[in-house]
Amino acid sequence: MSSSSSALPSSDWRIVDPVRMPLHHQQEGSAFFNLEAIALLLYFYRDALAGALRYYLAVLKISPLWFLPDIFALVCIFAFVQRYILMGRNLVAILTLFYICFALYLGYVFLGYFSGMMSSFKMIAPVFVGFCFCGRNFGDYDRLQRWLHPIFYLTIVGIILSSRFQMPWVGYAYETFGTTRQATRLWWSASETRLAGLAADSTMAAFFVFISFVIISVRRSLPWCLFWTPIGLYAIKLTTNKTSLGVMVIYVLCLIIVRLVPEREKFPMLRRMALLSFLSILVPAVLIALFSGNGLVSMSRGLFSLQDRVNNSWQLPFVYMADLMPVGFFVGCGLGCFNYPQLLFSNKLSYYVPVDNFYLGTYLMFGPIFVVFMILVILAVARTRDIYKLSFAVAMNLFTITVLAYGPASGLIMLGVAFSEVFAREKDDRTASSAAPLAPDVEDLVSRPA
Repeated sequence: MSSSSSALPSSDWRIVDPVRMPLHHQQEGSAFFNLEAIALLLYFYRDALAGALRYYLAVLKISPLWFLPDIFALVCIFAFVQRYILMGRNLVAILTLFYICFALYLGYVFLGYFSGMMSSFKMIAPVFVGFCFCGRNFGDYDRLQRWLHPIFYLTIVGIILSSRFQMPWVGYAYETFGTTRQATRLWWSASETRLAGLAADSTMAAFFVFISFVIISVRRSLPWCLFWTPIGLYAIKLTTNKTSLGVMVIYVLCLIIVRLVPEREKFPMLRRMALLSFLSILVPAVLIALFSGNGLVSMSRGLFSLQDRVNNSWQLPFVYMADLMPVGFFVGCGLGCFNYPQLLFSNKLSYYVPVDNFYLGTYLMFGPIFVVFMILVILAVARTRDIYKLSFAVAMNLFTITVLAYGPASGLIMLGVAFSEVFAREKDDRTASSAAPLAPDVEDLVSRPA
């Protein structure tokens, strides 16, 4: 949300001798060729261009390349274990990995199929890509950011082109793990076509306009942000995705506020915004209490989708869990429950309800222990010095009010990045450096030391 410092050139690709590095930097995993940067890049391009990629990989008979990011995510799990458990001896990391494994078993019990468990594992693996950014300033990944920037422009161009032409991958069917899916689904909303551009659906197309803008805007001047904001909003409007449209407007307003306050107030303001954004966790409960029934629809027919979330998406899973797995109220119903693995690989398909909220969906899978984890995350965010991670926390907390964010994986990765400092040692948080000038359009910028 604010400008970042000039990053170390190509620091995200080089290998450094771990013997010569202090303990904190050994945990960064330089020996892994900064695996997390490559994994994040692969996921972003795969998800942002999913419709086109699925189609052309199938046409060229090289469909297995689709799973290349998943291989990197698997290696990131080993990197997580090596950095934060074997070397870091971090209790939160140990308990997180243990409970994810336990939830994977519970998910197998709930879903009833081994294929469902494997789908759940594939679903959760990308979060470790985000976790592996613990102890690293995202602004130091200079080359990674340069490669991420084109996604913003490609997504906008793809959406606009799809409003003029029928893309060849729209409606293209392919088979994966015994299920038939479409490279890009064509949806309508209020007689308007929900354009997906190069992505697999309109939600992800809108998301990548928004999240790539967030990543780019941290280093760009305020005039650049104000120039590209209406263009990005226009592209999102073409997708008819109200969530990304509203969240981007709120994010830009927050960005303007941070840029306009005095220099010494910029970072505290950004951190306060990041912490306050966690109040979004309470939004479903507040809306359920105030507007169950037809309260929202009576105000405006345009709020029908939100009303459906209030009446069904955010309540029915708890009703069904009482019948299917009552113990789930104490330990969760396991990875994949009320998520896409249940939709694709389960004998409980008739009970499937899309849970359009990240925190509710994750609570259902993990149970009350997730509340403890989030308390630790909020405390970690309060110590975070990385302006990128604070900006991601604001953006993703707002976005996930009405989005589950588990598939495709890029949303989950960004949440993992925002939460990653929960695995850092507290003394490292106090000494970590984030020399980030916070107003790019002002001369003689003052860097804020850690």
